[in-house]
Amino acid sequence: MTLRVLLADDQALLRGAFRVLLDSADDITVVGEAADGREAVGLTRELRPDVVVMDIRMPEVDGLTATSRICADPELRATRVLILTTYETDEYVAQALRAGASGFIGKGIRAEALLDAVRTVAEGDTLLSPAATRSLVTRFLATPEAVTPHRSEQLAALTPREREMVALVATGLSNQEIAGRMFLSPFTVRAHVQRAMTKLHARDRAQLVVIAYRTGLAPTTPTSDTDADTYGRP
Repeated sequence: MTLRVLLADDQALLRGAFRVLLDSADDITVVGEAADGREAVGLTRELRPDVVVMDIRMPEVDGLTATSRICADPELRATRVLILTTYETDEYVAQALRAGASGFIGKGIRAEALLDAVRTVAEGDTLLSPAATRSLVTRFLATPEAVTPHRSEQLAALTPREREMVALVATGLSNQEIAGRMFLSPFTVRAHVQRAMTKLHARDRAQLVVIAYRTGLAPTTPTSDTDADTYGRP
């Protein structure tokens, strides 16, 4: 099945570059372009794309507001929003997730990684770049809740393999990347991660990351070794 994508960015040159890249994939097609958030919401309602690739800083209506409107519309529940931005700050990451975005990645992402990101969120998974993951964790560690004792009983229901998967998710790795490291199929990794989310009552991948740090399963300082290799520098 071909994934239908809407591009929302106020820079026409960037939209054109992303369109060429996305249309180069056999399973992805760009069905429309929007120059601001208001247009993005209108075109999403008209075209019903599978994924909206959304910039944050746009005139009239910004990308976060547009994301919130799209995700709050029950008629658009099948559409996923992937935030693609230069600004991977903790405030933007938190706002994007609260708005309902399914992914948050930097514009320095490699071409193949962007294609994989679109496919990932279209499948219903949440995707955060390593930089966005670190921003999320940094924000979490700065809250009073972060100093509560580790709740190891939360982890008792997880198998050793599921614990391993959660720890890797907390570094910002995608299922595809984890599969490569563990010599497993992406389907197997996804099954392990979803079972872990169910057992830990995590509503999405972002919350799973927070639980990993809260329980001590992940290191206190998020790693950064995947930035340059997989996503590039924003």
